[in-house]
Amino acid sequence: MADLSDSKIDEDIFRLICYCSSASINDPDNHLKAYQDVRSDKSDTNWLLLDYISDRADKLQVTQTGTGGLAELREVLDDTKASYAYARVTYSNDKESTREKFILVVWIGPHCKVMRKAKISVQAADVKKVLRVYSIEVAAEVKDDLKEDPIIAKLRKAGGASYDGV
Repeated sequence: MADLSDSKIDEDIFRLICYCSSASINDPDNHLKAYQDVRSDKSDTNWLLLDYISDRADKLQVTQTGTGGLAELREVLDDTKASYAYARVTYSNDKESTREKFILVVWIGPHCKVMRKAKISVQAADVKKVLRVYSIEVAAEVKDDLKEDPIIAKLRKAGGASYDGV
């Protein structure tokens, strides 16, 4: 019987999902490395961006990664595209504790083509099978939807414990 904690099994499942989805992932190995970098405490990478390889294709590829948090991610989003981002958000609850949580961003730029917008609801479900470990999903249509303070408030609320004395 296989050990389910074996990272090789996780990698194989990851690749299988990448190939079998309606929004398939181009170059699953590169995608897996970017995903693992965002999740790793040993890496400074704290976000990755998936874009469609063309306006007509349903295949996704990792187009960028970064170390500058949500502020940097906001700057690279294209108003004419639909994209997916996976990010690590670090915040403090009090003087003694910091938390790291992961978010999934479904970006539909304000000038995204209508057909791409229509496909997002189906394809986002497939992306969620691959980028499956996250605390909250953020549906973003304007860059201000990715401001850090409101996202941290949502993460705190999703976490269940209140450190605000409320």
